Amino acid sequence: MTLKIYNTLARRLEAFEPLEPGHVRMYVCGMTIYDLCHIGHARMMMAFDIVQRWLKVNGYRVTYVRNITDIDDKIIRRALERGISLRALTTEMTEAMHQDIAALGIEPPTVEPRATDYVPQMLGLIERLEAKGLAYHAESGDMNFAVRKFSGYGKLSGKSLDDLRAGERVAVDSDKNDPLDFVLWKAAKPGEPAEAQWPSAYGQGRPGWHIECSAMCGALLGETFDIHGGGADLQFPHHENEIAQSEGAHGQPLARFWVHNGFVRVDNEKMSKSLGNFFTIREVLAKYDTETLRFFMVRTHYRSPLNYSDVHLDDARSALKRLYTTLASVAPAPLDAIDWMQPFAQRFRAAMDEDFGTPEAIAVLFDLASEINRSQDAQLAGLLRALGGKLGLLQSEPAHFLQGGTGDQLLDEVAVAAQIVERAAAKVAKNFAEADRIRQVLLAQGIALKDSATGTTWERV
Repeated sequence: MTLKIYNTLARRLEAFEPLEPGHVRMYVCGMTIYDLCHIGHARMMMAFDIVQRWLKVNGYRVTYVRNITDIDDKIIRRALERGISLRALTTEMTEAMHQDIAALGIEPPTVEPRATDYVPQMLGLIERLEAKGLAYHAESGDMNFAVRKFSGYGKLSGKSLDDLRAGERVAVDSDKNDPLDFVLWKAAKPGEPAEAQWPSAYGQGRPGWHIECSAMCGALLGETFDIHGGGADLQFPHHENEIAQSEGAHGQPLARFWVHNGFVRVDNEKMSKSLGNFFTIREVLAKYDTETLRFFMVRTHYRSPLNYSDVHLDDARSALKRLYTTLASVAPAPLDAIDWMQPFAQRFRAAMDEDFGTPEAIAVLFDLASEINRSQDAQLAGLLRALGGKLGLLQSEPAHFLQGGTGDQLLDEVAVAAQIVERAAAKVAKNFAEADRIRQVLLAQGIALKDSATGTTWERV
């Protein structure tokens, strides 16, 4: 089958082929790191973890870039509240993010750029936009993008300029020629810390949020690449503004496929701090094991709303137990490779090739488990484990999973996951001695690592 992906820009499923044969370049808008990751962040990163895993199953080499926004109004405000430097805050929150998402089996991206390392590229883009008449210098010192001068504005969100103008609820900012215009460069304001300012041809200041992503994806993936992803909440205005900046500067499409994951709801209400239904990953992992949380997310299609509740997590735990019970009763035979012509494997692949259809793929796993329970076939048990592995599931020892456990045990899992992330970084840096040292330290603590083409898993020994 041909892999098909829903393209938000085209508003339809489209057959996927990368620009460069055999190589997919993908950019996903990552975290603004001023606080701990919540379930919404986990959902986004899980969605694109599944995407990049399945692209690899399809034989593609994937360059996956997921950025870190480490300069932003919220970051400045939080650092001032805590009385620490911006760098101290963002370093602390980045380390916490790595621990949390590694605990969920989310593989690290190929490149994880920090916005503050790409300010020169941002300024270069702004200069290019100004030269093309798409940016102007406001009296305050800000540089703004002139939305009405970019003819394609609104094509991603489907919003016309007239509709957007009619929806304006506030008076025109005296700094803007049009209320739809957005900031590219913010002039330094009184009271802002010096570390939040950079020199430029436009005076001391810092980049706007939208220009950060345009600069990072362009620098790392080129002016046009294959997939741009992020949460549905970013479709407008963030991704719309990225298109305007990048395509306005370069005169060609930014990304061929735009992919957006659905919102997280809590008991059928939108997750929000103001509603008091806001949960960090760590709060959830204090009650549920990491694989249950992963399974809960994966069994909902990435574009559909994800309804979070304890009832749904309890159900996910029970469902996952059924699969592990099958593996506990029939020891899986080792597989050198999946035979994709095998009927269950064919069905699994067909589901995943249809816009990463994880709900249908998981239904195949349960059908396969039923057949294993009937036939007691060790080869099929090996296939169950192998197919689950393509989703980052069923890689623990069945007896260990079925014993259950929360609290301190889960904190141990987070610590192990953090070590795996550090080891992966050491390998990327070709510091193989450090990577081997981490493996040996974990082994001495009873944790055995297993490397594969899809990442690193671990088990207690």
